[in-house]
Amino acid sequence: MAGQHRSAQNRLAQDRIATVRRFNRFYTRQIGVLRKTFLGSPYSLGEARVLHEIARGAPTASAIGRALDLDAGYLSRVLRNFERRGLIERQASASDARQSRLKLSPRGKRAYAPLDRRSQRDTGAMLGKLGGAEQVRLIAAMNTIETLLGGGLEPAASGAGYILRAPRPGDFGWIVKRNAEVYAAEYGWIAPFEGVCAQIVADFVNKHDGKRERCWIAEMDGENVGSIMLANDGKGVARIRLLLLDPKARGLGIGARLVDECIRFARRSGYKKITLWTHSVLTAARHIYQNAGFKLTRSERHESWGKPVVSEFWDLEL
Repeated sequence: MAGQHRSAQNRLAQDRIATVRRFNRFYTRQIGVLRKTFLGSPYSLGEARVLHEIARGAPTASAIGRALDLDAGYLSRVLRNFERRGLIERQASASDARQSRLKLSPRGKRAYAPLDRRSQRDTGAMLGKLGGAEQVRLIAAMNTIETLLGGGLEPAASGAGYILRAPRPGDFGWIVKRNAEVYAAEYGWIAPFEGVCAQIVADFVNKHDGKRERCWIAEMDGENVGSIMLANDGKGVARIRLLLLDPKARGLGIGARLVDECIRFARRSGYKKITLWTHSVLTAARHIYQNAGFKLTRSERHESWGKPVVSEFWDLEL
């Protein structure tokens, strides 16, 4: 029996290895890794990746080498070639004379720009073949691969590991349910609180103005882990409603990202101010609001949901 078990385990391991290798062959073909040049440019994939790292602000050769896991000799040859072609410029580091800071020259920027545009276009075309739900599944799967194979790094270390998306059917019910569960478990807030959440969500859905209001759902590994709504409060004022972050997703910067999305959308929509209602016991949320520039304008004590609470009102002038 033990021998049969080992044999079955070995077959399972071999099947999994074959699956990973098949996926690698498929994806390298899909993105054109094996072509002589990258995206029809005069650069190989490796050279294009180095250009991209310099364009996005990787300051030194050692930083590029770490980011791309490149052999130091190969990277040195690529950089020397770029210098000869006038694509990059070096500047001695003020903090370490042994290091040079790299940046694209004007010629380098002109060379990189069409590469970046085509990469954006081709990736958009690939996603465009899929429906919205299929795109969400694909991105979630990619985030999962990156997280599991990334050496145990936190999912949000590179901004990956989660996505923000528009709500789908069932998400508004989840917002009410999860708010009630989390706040009951962590603060002992009982049934009337769930009714308040349900009313806020119902008002948002029934009176929704698609041009002036938004809801974002944070999703990680295909599971809802956070949400926020921005509603029109009238007279040029927007209101943040029901910021929620599941305990399993805390510490990854998702809450701050949700608030930032609200602020960006409010500015684009022409609001003059954002206001919100929270409670003094919600220290993590208050910290996010404070870091985003909100100011506490007033507070009041009352007993709601079975507990004495201090309500707070925060504003951000845009």
